[in-house]
Amino acid sequence: MGMSGGQLDGEPMLDMNMTPLIDVLLVLLIMFIITIPIATHSVDIDLPQDSSDRPPPDIDPVKNKLVLTQQDQILWNGEQITLGRLATTLQQTTTMTPEPELQFEPEALASYEISAQVLKIIKQTGVTKFGFVGNEKYRQFGTGGPGVGGQQ
Repeated sequence: MGMSGGQLDGEPMLDMNMTPLIDVLLVLLIMFIITIPIATHSVDIDLPQDSSDRPPPDIDPVKNKLVLTQQDQILWNGEQITLGRLATTLQQTTTMTPEPELQFEPEALASYEISAQVLKIIKQTGVTKFGFVGNEKYRQFGTGGPGVGGQQ
């Protein structure tokens, strides 16, 4: 009694062996990756620098208000400020004892993208006393509908 291993003799093999094909494709892929030239050129661009001649914004020792306008301006206690200067100012507030409260008030039509960037900076600088203010202007509580022109 001979055992044929589950295959009948004389029948054609229906499955193709894919291992040699995969090996050849991998070798071709490696050769292609090796022959790709490395990009050695670069374009130098002079980026604008933040003007350091402006005095730093005033930091209130009790609370500071950060407003994001619908024109995507960032206002620190009423003074316009850039994202870079905001980060340094927030780092200064975290070293103060006690740490002043930061009140964030984005306007209704302010950009979500800029709001997210500002919130990211606030989180990265380690501000612990933080709160949203002015939200009641945009919603009528109890009715589920938006306020009309900021009125309740």
